[in-house]
Amino acid sequence: MDIQNIPFCVTTWKDITPTTHAGDSGFALWHTQQFGNIRVRLVEYSPGYIADHWCKKGHILFCIEGELHTELEDGRMFILKSGMSYQVADNAEAHRSSTITGAKLFIVD
Repeated sequence: MDIQNIPFCVTTWKDITPTTHAGDSGFALWHTQQFGNIRVRLVEYSPGYIADHWCKKGHILFCIEGELHTELEDGRMFILKSGMSYQVADNAEAHRSSTITGAKLFIVD
């Protein structure tokens, strides 16, 4: 990640209007800020959310609340609970998210 030309700023996430993204089931609410080529999001997955795609984009993802299930294309499964994170590079390992109970995440990509 190459962070350049971003002056110091503060984000009040509750003031960022979310966009809704449907999954195979459930939905995700994305509160998004774009800083040059870096996207920063507060994402809320509804209970029962299942992503509608395999993602190949790199992320740094921190689980704030709830429980996130992340399946890798090779079949491995990881469960993140509040206070846990994962990191993956662009095009490194395709992954797909789901949650039974819902989750709130902070994601940088």
